[in-house]
This record gives sequence, C-alpha cells and structure tokens, in this order.
Amino acid sequence: MELERLIADYGDFVYVITFIWTFLEGETFVIFAGFAAQQNLLSLTAIIAAAWAGSFAGDQFYFFMGRRYGPYLLKRFPRGRPGVEAALDWLRRYNTVFILSFRFIYGVRTFSSFAIGMAGVPPLRFLVLNFAAAGVWATSFAVTGYLLGNAFEAILGELVRGFGLVMLAVLAMSVWIVTFVHRRQQRKMSAAALLSPTDTGAAPP
Repeated sequence: MELERLIADYGDFVYVITFIWTFLEGETFVIFAGFAAQQNLLSLTAIIAAAWAGSFAGDQFYFFMGRRYGPYLLKRFPRGRPGVEAALDWLRRYNTVFILSFRFIYGVRTFSSFAIGMAGVPPLRFLVLNFAAAGVWATSFAVTGYLLGNAFEAILGELVRGFGLVMLAVLAMSVWIVTFVHRRQQRKMSAAALLSPTDTGAAPP
C-alpha cells in the first residue's frame, strides 16, 4: 500500500505532526497514532514521547501567556473570558487535582493552562505537575489506540489495517486543513489590528 510505504519512508514526519497536534489539543490524533503503532507502522514509544513533549510544551506556553499577558489578552479578546473564568472556578475548588486532570476534559485545555498562569500558580509547581500529567495523558491515549487496534484486529482482521491507513490519510489531510485555516485567521486578525487605529481614532475637527 502506498500510504504504508509513505509512513515507512517518512515516519519521523508523523512524529512531528503528533508533537504539533498535541501542542494544540490532539487526543484523537494520539489514539489513531497508537492504532497505527499496533499495525507496526509507527513506534508506540516514539508516539508517546512526541505526544508527551507536545502536550507539555503547549500547556507551558499557554501558562506563561496567561501569567504575563493574561489581563491584556482577555481585554483584547473578551470572548475567551467565560472559559477562563470557568477554569479559574475549577482551580479554586480543586487546585492540584484540577491542574493534573484538566487536559482530560475536552475543550477546556487551552483556557485552563492560561487561567492557571493568571491565577499566580508558581511556575516550578506548574512545570512539575504539568510534566507528570502530560506523561499520563500521552501514555493513556496512545495505549488506548494500541489496545483498540488489537481488539478490532482480532475481530475484523485485515479490515482494521485498511481502516487504520485510511484514518491516517484523513488525519494528515486534517492537519493541512487546520493549518491553512489557522494561518488564514491569523492574517485576518493581523489586518484588523493594522486597521483598528484608524477605525477608533478621534473624530476629525
């Protein structure tokens, strides 16, 4: 199969995609990467390492953005305030447990690490807890994909292999689409920022 040969030749690129994807979010990608590892297309250990590093790095980035620029960014982008306030409420109630578990709660990861930075959690404490939680997260989702591959292959045989290859192709295309849309949105935001001083300036005499 051509995709199988592509992964064999450029497997390292899949690990880079895993790092980038998990920097942003990524549990679905990690599951299917674990699935591909069960098919001997990828290394499970390398997938876990890339996902661990990406998840850890992403949350460190959002943490320091919240710590340094939190109030300014919320004022600039007020639509993010509800998510940040919800994360702060969870942090006040559960503290360490929330720091260790927020990445397992779908849709709140970015808001959570940003809010934790705003809340004044010591950087070293967050770094240690974030490193441990990222490792548990990466391992659990990658192993889940690996074990699901074993279970499905026992039932469906070669159909599972074909499905895994198709999903990897779909995910690769998804990476391209997400990157394209993200860059387009960034260009629009940059253009709006350049225009805003003239739009909000003082009225002419």
